[in-house]
Amino acid sequence: MPIERRRGLLSKLSSKISRYTSKSIHIPTQEEKEGFLKAQRLAYKCVTETEKEIREGWTELQAVKRMETFLKDHGVKVFLHRPFAWFGEHARFDGYKRFTQFHPSKRRLQANESFILDVSPVVDGYIGDIGYSSSLDKNPELDNGMRYLLKLREELPKLFSSSMSSSEIWHKIDQDSKKNGFDNVHSLYPFAVLGHRVYKVHLPNISFPILPISFASWFSLQGSLEFLSHKVLPELLTPDHEGEKTGLWAIEPHLGRGKTGFKFEEILVVEKDKAYWLDEEVPHVQKYGKLLEAV
Repeated sequence: MPIERRRGLLSKLSSKISRYTSKSIHIPTQEEKEGFLKAQRLAYKCVTETEKEIREGWTELQAVKRMETFLKDHGVKVFLHRPFAWFGEHARFDGYKRFTQFHPSKRRLQANESFILDVSPVVDGYIGDIGYSSSLDKNPELDNGMRYLLKLREELPKLFSSSMSSSEIWHKIDQDSKKNGFDNVHSLYPFAVLGHRVYKVHLPNISFPILPISFASWFSLQGSLEFLSHKVLPELLTPDHEGEKTGLWAIEPHLGRGKTGFKFEEILVVEKDKAYWLDEEVPHVQKYGKLLEAV
């Protein structure tokens, strides 16, 4: 079955199951927010330290190995998924026919290319799933994309605190990005997810083996079991999601233009009448915020 059809079927299936309740649908406590903040900041530390070391000629697998080593050195034993690294046009996912093509490869980074790093360590039981975009040399396509994504970042809390459904938010972002000349890359993800809930992991704090099967092979057994225990589909923000918005979401808009793909991913807190980012001191705001000031 073509990957596009599989995405559509998965999203439609999720629309039915997302109506059901999940233990992740609740207003987070202060303790939870502090736990997720700690995990998210370690994840960002991992990618920004790796960013300093990456050189022309590095492979995606080499960058992944460096991130895995960093997390291990900082006591991380559990993760939702292993680190991802996408270099150049690989970050656009064009023409992919199977989910294994999302995995890091032996592709080497060129000086004029951008790249995306994505990690999801579990720290003291809290998931810190983040994505970060950068480049070795100044990259106008990346700067233009991140300028647009930071404008979107300012709008997202307003959208989630409005009466709009999750599905309506997904489609608004899709339409607006295309009107502005960008390609919707997250529509190519499994389930076409714009984001997913994060939650506290309750399994033993030990390392589990990697699942030896297709797409799941980049996800830890522990992370996969946790996702299943939370009923999975109410956790995913798909084009067809019909569930509640309340809770903690790892939001990951991923767009592309030309040969460049770019994204950010960070935790959004959604309460009954308001939504806000868990942290304003995130590296993509610090790195690209000046682009908004120049507009």
